[in-house]
Amino acid sequence: MDFTIIKHAVEVDHGIKRFSMHFIKKHAAPERARLSSELCTQISEEFEKIGLSTLPRTLPTSESDFVWVMQRDSVLGEVVAIAAALAHLDELGMNPLPQVLDNYPRAKGNLS
Repeated sequence: MDFTIIKHAVEVDHGIKRFSMHFIKKHAAPERARLSSELCTQISEEFEKIGLSTLPRTLPTSESDFVWVMQRDSVLGEVVAIAAALAHLDELGMNPLPQVLDNYPRAKGNLS
């Protein structure tokens, strides 16, 4: 998996860039015919290794879907990490601010 182009594009665009899953798959595994949940998990793990994270956090398996790729150590990357932690606590029934996620249902679905 070579994500050099993706990492550079994210850096050039101030730490965030929108990509199609088709584009990401092309750089992750061009020989593969389709995206699978296993490949998406591998892509996420490779992104983590090079300091990138995605929104939604769980990558979709449809090549026509788009995702945001961001630098994990950017201001926005840190805000998304905090929001994802809050969403995880909400799933566990331990959210100290449950009304916050109730006000943003689309965001909640992308953070898990």
